[in-house]
Amino acid sequence: MASGVKMLAWILLVGWMGGSAYWHVCKIKLLCDGPVEAGPPTAAAYTIPALNIADGNSLNLSSAMNFGFKKSMPEPNYANVKKELDSLAAYLKANATRKLTITGLYSSIEQNTGSFADLGLARAEALKEYLVQAGVPGGQLTTASKLVELIFSTEDSTHGMEFGFDSLLIPKTEEALAAAEKYENLFKPMDLYFKTAKADYIKTPENEKFITEAVRYLTANTDKKLSLTGHTDNDGTDVTNIKLSKNRANSIKALLIQRGIAESQLVTDAKGESQPKATNDTPEGRKANRRVSIIVQ
Repeated sequence: MASGVKMLAWILLVGWMGGSAYWHVCKIKLLCDGPVEAGPPTAAAYTIPALNIADGNSLNLSSAMNFGFKKSMPEPNYANVKKELDSLAAYLKANATRKLTITGLYSSIEQNTGSFADLGLARAEALKEYLVQAGVPGGQLTTASKLVELIFSTEDSTHGMEFGFDSLLIPKTEEALAAAEKYENLFKPMDLYFKTAKADYIKTPENEKFITEAVRYLTANTDKKLSLTGHTDNDGTDVTNIKLSKNRANSIKALLIQRGIAESQLVTDAKGESQPKATNDTPEGRKANRRVSIIVQ
C-alpha cells in the first residue's frame, strides 16, 4: 500500500515538473514549434518629405526639412526652411521675368474654417504673403491647391508644398493688363486697372463677372466684406503714393456702392508703392503696379 502511494506521488511530481517546463519554454519563451500569433501591426514612423524648389539649371534649393502645418490649420511653420525661403525671394527679385506657382496641399480629413475656397489655397496664399513681405512683386506669384491624402505625424502635423516656374510676360498697355485678369472665384484677388488720369477702371467681361458675383454673394452673406487695396508704381514720394492709392481705392468703392454693395461691407486700404506686382524698372512694369486689388474676405 505504501509503495503504491509513493509511486503515485512520483508520477504527480514528474507530471508537474514536465508541465512547468512546457509552460516556461513554449508559452513564456515561445521556443516551441508551431505558428506564433502575430501582434497588431506597427505603424510606420512619420518621415518629413525633403524640400526641393528648382527652376531648371538656374535655381536648386533643397533641405531635409520642409514647411510644417498643423492639421486643419493654414499657417505654415517656416522655422526650418527660412534660409531656403530667403534664397527663393532673392532669386525672384533678381529674375523679374520668372513666375512662381505655389500649390498648397490639403487632405479630405482636414477642416477648412477660413474664407478661402479650400485649405490648400489658404496655405498657398499664406506663403505668397510671406514672399511679398520679403519684397517679391505679387505679379510673380500665383497660387493653386491640390487635394491629396496627406500623412500626419503623431503630433497631427504634416509637411509639404509644390512649386512650379514659368515665364512672366507683362502686357504693355493698361487695356491689355485688364484683359489678362481672369475671374476664378471671389476669394482670389483680381486687379482693376485705370487709363491715365481716369478715375473709372477699365471694364472687361472677367472683372464684370467678379463684380456681379460679389454683389450677389455679399447680399446673401452680410458678415463678409470686399477688400479694395490701392497700389502705385514708385514714381513720386511715399506720401504722394499712399494718397494716390487711397484715392483709387475709394473711387472703386463709390462705384461698387452704386452697384448695390453696402458701404459697411467695403473695406479700403492703401499700400502706395510698397507691394509692387512687377518690376518698376520698365514702363510696362510700372503700369502693372498702378492698380486696385479686390477680394472677398
